[in-house]
Amino acid sequence: MDLKFIRENPELVREIIRRRNEAVDLDKILNLDEKRRKLIKERDDMQCRQSQLTATIAEKKRNKQATEQEQKAAKELSLKIKRLAEELAVIEKEIDDLIQFVPNVIHQTVSDQDQIVEQWGEIPKFDFQPLPHWELAQALGLVDFKVAAKLAGTRFVLFKGKGALLERALINFCLDYHTKNHGYEEISPPVLNLPVCFYNSGALPKLALEMYQFKDDPFYLIPTAEVPLVNIHRDEILAETDLPKRYVAYTPCFRREAGSYGKDVRGMIRIHQFDKVELVKITKPEESYQEFELMRQDACRIMQLLKIPYRVKLLAAKEMAFQSAKTYDIDAWAAGVGDWLEVSSISNCEDFQTRRANIKIRRKNGKLEYAHAMNGSGLAFARIFIALVENNQQRDGSIIIPEVLRPYLGLDRIA
Repeated sequence: MDLKFIRENPELVREIIRRRNEAVDLDKILNLDEKRRKLIKERDDMQCRQSQLTATIAEKKRNKQATEQEQKAAKELSLKIKRLAEELAVIEKEIDDLIQFVPNVIHQTVSDQDQIVEQWGEIPKFDFQPLPHWELAQALGLVDFKVAAKLAGTRFVLFKGKGALLERALINFCLDYHTKNHGYEEISPPVLNLPVCFYNSGALPKLALEMYQFKDDPFYLIPTAEVPLVNIHRDEILAETDLPKRYVAYTPCFRREAGSYGKDVRGMIRIHQFDKVELVKITKPEESYQEFELMRQDACRIMQLLKIPYRVKLLAAKEMAFQSAKTYDIDAWAAGVGDWLEVSSISNCEDFQTRRANIKIRRKNGKLEYAHAMNGSGLAFARIFIALVENNQQRDGSIIIPEVLRPYLGLDRIA
């Protein structure tokens, strides 16, 4: 968050922190900022005096009139300025360390309760007891949890045979649809990124415990392709005529799921590695929420084509990601587990990420301002895999393949 905004709107920022249920010492930030500004004024005044004194001594030296006392005063003034600069650097570092935990603003449409804003499709009804995916997919030889555990431990999944083909079909279908119908440019980014990328996206330092960090190299494994996609234009100035930038990427995603142990332990609802197709846009501020709603439609259209019943939640302030100003979650109905599973989270971060990443727009009049950034899953697997196999299971144990995926598999049924 912009320090000037915090200084000018302390009560609003205090309310944001309260509504988001964050722990931030705002008073300490404000007090340090006041001290910083006093030191800056003191330093600037001293530098002005130093400049005047230096000019006077130079003039007197030409006339051989400079005194030792004047030169000593100039030296002492220089040392004072140096000490002030050092003190200022310490305070600014302390402010930076604190301010990075201040969350983003909250959009005016976000309340303190989750709201269902859309629901699509009919919940499937069965004349038999539908199986959960961990029984159904394993019986059909689509996944093997035991081998996955042998290779990597718990909370991993090994897709095999037609299961691996189905997972790949879902990925390719989503990539093809977003690039051909929604105008996204496909990117294939590195899945190891530098810490600065995670800081800019809002993942660090807030979510450090949720990610896998390398011990001997300066990398983290990405928890989502949002991290590299947001950083494509880091430290760049974009012409407003080049916006919006729309990117789509498939990557594996890695999350430690710290604090979630004992939760959703069966199957592949909550795993350490999963596949995801991610959408990211860089836009002009005035087009930000229009493009945000289009991104939501893009993700929902995939759900409709796959014929998976879904609901869209506008998240409460306290449920949103640290960097988000407004977030929709798309939940898919999964018949076997009898529950709604989040398959997409679509967030408008406004200028929070672009301020960290220093991504600016040059307007036609030459003015510079921060762009807006937003992201969303389009979609996340393996939960889409779960919903698809559980909702389309038949009494004989086979699975009907949605029509849009049949060209990718060459199958209309898995048996």
